Amino acid sequence: MINLSKLPNQQRNESCKLFLRRHWLEVAKIVGLATILLILPAILASIFLSFDGDLMNNALLGPLFSLIASSYLFVILVISLNQFTDYYLDTWIVTTERIINIEQIGLFSRVISELHLNQIQDITSETHGMLATFLTYGNVYVQTAGTKQRFVFKTIDDPDEVKEKVLALVEINKRRRGDASKPMTVSDALTEPAKPDTIGT
Repeated sequence: MINLSKLPNQQRNESCKLFLRRHWLEVAKIVGLATILLILPAILASIFLSFDGDLMNNALLGPLFSLIASSYLFVILVISLNQFTDYYLDTWIVTTERIINIEQIGLFSRVISELHLNQIQDITSETHGMLATFLTYGNVYVQTAGTKQRFVFKTIDDPDEVKEKVLALVEINKRRRGDASKPMTVSDALTEPAKPDTIGT
């Protein structure tokens, strides 16, 4: 889990403004799927054993049935743990300077990417379907100029509010840092004040 007070490559006076995960419905889906995968075989096993109650007492079939059931439960546990880990560690952090995207891949791998706020050109939010509208979740797309891949906040709570908050941070950052989302023209380059060279001592 990333420490919000010590972000990677944290700049001076940079602070976290938004910490986002996917909507809680994603956890409900994980729990619901695991419950179905556990209950359905249990029902089928109960029906099967009702026809042959001595199956578990059989010297060969009893241990074999127990081994299969234990293996099945272990697989369900691993799948559910992998899905929950992916949910819990997939996060988006919006600071006063940038957006940090942390994508968990499996149990032991992750990819961290970032985008500076003054590079953002457009932000859109979308909500599809009656359930998403009722529970107020959806996606937010952050687009930069050029061919760079856009950031996607997937299935987050209240995407419209998140979009407005990020837009406000982008405007503040562009006023302070300058707009890097537009290509620099020749006239901009000529009028840009020269930065003094610094020599380390």
